[in-house]
Order: sequence, then structure tokens, then C-alpha cells
Amino acid sequence: SIAILLYLVRKFKTPDHWYPSDLQKRARVDEYLSWQHVNIRGKGSKLFLMKVLLPLLTGQPLPPEKLESVTEELNVVLKQFEEKFLQDKPFIAGSEVSLADLVALVELMQPVGAGYNLFEERPKLAEWRRRVEEAVGKQLFQEAHEGILNVKNL
Repeated sequence: SIAILLYLVRKFKTPDHWYPSDLQKRARVDEYLSWQHVNIRGKGSKLFLMKVLLPLLTGQPLPPEKLESVTEELNVVLKQFEEKFLQDKPFIAGSEVSLADLVALVELMQPVGAGYNLFEERPKLAEWRRRVEEAVGKQLFQEAHEGILNVKNL
């Protein structure tokens, strides 16, 4: 949860870029962390649920029109994310990776794990993903997402 992540940042005094002491940068991180619950997380999780979990549980694929609707909802918030939060910056809070970027990318990996490559036709989003992965470390990022990226093998 966001509360636990913030607790860990404070308790272990992580490097400043994760949760900046600069009030404007911190406000950007906080703004994203508040927005993402019903937007990126809500729409991304819904797509994952509808495309992977429900068919797994029911043995029936989701009707295409339902899937299109859920995908369009996600596309709307992805556009908002690019325009409002990324803008023309390398990361959400500016020039360095933050907790907001980490949370955002983790949430976006659910639809990717469901087979929806949301980065494919979004070069700005794809470049941001590359920067976040590099900041975290590609191997660690892959290890952390191994389960979700292989969920279709269930």
C-alpha cells in the first residue's frame, strides 16, 4: 500500500529522490499517489481482472465488446497520465525517479501481463518505462514482475 511505502521511505531514510524533501517535487509525488488509485490502478486492474482472472475462474472468455470498453477506459487514463503527470519531463516529479514512477510502472505491468502492450503505440510512455527500469535496475525489475508477466501460463 502507499501508506506502507511512505512509512518505509521515512523509516529507512531512503535517497531523497524517492520521496523528495523539496515541497514542489513532493507535491507532484503525492498528487500522483492520490490520483492513481481510481485511475491507473483502477482501470489497469479491471482490465487484468476481465481479461485474465474472470476467464480463468469461469472458463469463458470475456465478450469482445466488454473488453473493448475496459481497454478504452484504460486508454483514457493513460492519456491523462502522459499529459498531466509526465508532460515533457523524464519522470513524474522532474529529473529523477521517485516513488510515484515506481508505483505507476508497477500498476501498468498488470495490463501488460494480461497481454495488452500499452507501451507499443505510446513512445513517450515507452521511454519513461525504459528510464524507470534503468533507475531500478533491469534485472531487479524483471525479477519483480516475473509472476505477473507469466500469469497467462496458468
